[in-house]
Amino acid sequence: MPRYGLTTIAIMVGLTLLFGLVVAWATMHAIYTVGMNIPGFALIALIVGFIVFFAAHLFSTFRKRGEGDVKARVGYRPYMGLFTLVSLIGLSLFAWGWANMRPWPQVWSPPDWTQHIPQTLMPVALILLAAAYTPVGWIKKSVRHPMLLAVRVWAAAHLCANGDLGAIILFGSFLFYAVIDRIALARRGDKGPVDVKPSHAGDMMAITAGLASYMVIVFWLHPLIIGLSVF
Repeated sequence: MPRYGLTTIAIMVGLTLLFGLVVAWATMHAIYTVGMNIPGFALIALIVGFIVFFAAHLFSTFRKRGEGDVKARVGYRPYMGLFTLVSLIGLSLFAWGWANMRPWPQVWSPPDWTQHIPQTLMPVALILLAAAYTPVGWIKKSVRHPMLLAVRVWAAAHLCANGDLGAIILFGSFLFYAVIDRIALARRGDKGPVDVKPSHAGDMMAITAGLASYMVIVFWLHPLIIGLSVF
């Protein structure tokens, strides 16, 4: 099982900072070339939130396991409490900055048929997400890490259907992280719940919760938060 030292962690945090700088450059370029009229604090919140959120997640991904694991030293609950707090702060800043910089300039114009991609794949993504938190079923046992696959499906589907700079930053960054985290899990030899006997009850719970979540998002949350109808 490989151990990730300070060098590896520093490299991954450096990649996050580099991606954050790319986000900042692209945003500033859009401001000066397209004439986006936004409050300066929104841009700062976007960049700081991005760096805080993904640096925390990459640290968790590449921290040393086994002897010397920071989670074991400080305790599971304190570690998860601090990780959750930092992640929520970063995500809140990122989301607030992103929302207050709308409308974003268009980078490319996806064909109309691409709108059907997220409409079709989002039920799959939400079922996978639900499978990560329900008892082990055949879905969870087959895909091993359903939450990361859910993030990749969600991000890739929306990248296909949205060509504005904000969508590229939002979905591209989550896709980037989900791919990196999946590679790290493979290197650690983490094969998911291989020793757990799957049950059909777990699958039924995941499918029910995923489809129910999809209906709530389609008919309420997406129009309320994003301001756009799914269909």
